[in-house]
Amino acid sequence: MEINKSEFIISAPHVSKCPSDNKPEYAFIGRSNVGKSSLINMLCNHKGLAKTSSTPGKTLLINYFIINNEWYIIDLPGYGFAKRSQKVQQQIDQMIRGYILQREQMVNLFVLVDIRLKPQKIDLEFIDWLGISGIPFAIVFTKADKLSKSKAQENATQWMNQLKETWEELPPYFITSSESKMGREEVLNYIEQINKEIDS
Repeated sequence: MEINKSEFIISAPHVSKCPSDNKPEYAFIGRSNVGKSSLINMLCNHKGLAKTSSTPGKTLLINYFIINNEWYIIDLPGYGFAKRSQKVQQQIDQMIRGYILQREQMVNLFVLVDIRLKPQKIDLEFIDWLGISGIPFAIVFTKADKLSKSKAQENATQWMNQLKETWEELPPYFITSSESKMGREEVLNYIEQINKEIDS
C-alpha cells in the first residue's frame, strides 16, 4: 500500500466528539514513550505529522489523521504514565476504554511494545483486557534498530511465548523501527488487507 496523503484532522477529548463518518479507523496505543508518534510518522512518510515529544505522556487526546482520504490513523494517549496525577490518569483511562469499547469504526488496535524490554505486567494486563473484551488487535514491537536482528526476533518470540501461556490463539505481531523503517510495508499491507475485507 502507498500512502500518498496524510493530514491531521481533529483532537477529540472524548469518544462522543470523534468524527461522525464511517471510515475505518486504525488506532495506535502503548505505554508512554514507546515511540508511538514516531511510528505513525514513519508509516505515513510524514515527519511532523504526529507530534513527537521527549516528554513522555504528552498525548492527552484522541488524535485523528486521515490517510489517502479513505481511512484514519488514531493516536491514542499512552497508558500507565506514573508522573500524571491519579485523577488525570483515571480520566485518560476512561477516554481510552470509551474509545476502544464504543467506537464501532475502529477495525484494529495496534498495541505498541518496546522490544528491548521483558514482558511488562501493564502491557500483559492491557492485552488480556483486549482479549476478554473481544477487541481485534495486533502487537507492534518498536525500537528494533536498538538491537541486533536476531536479538529482536528472540525478544519478540519470548514475548509471544509468554502470551501463549494464557492465549489459545495469538494475535499477529510486527517488528518495527521508526529509524530504519523496518516493518513499514508489513504493517501497511496488513491494514490494506483489512480494508479490502471491509470493502468486499
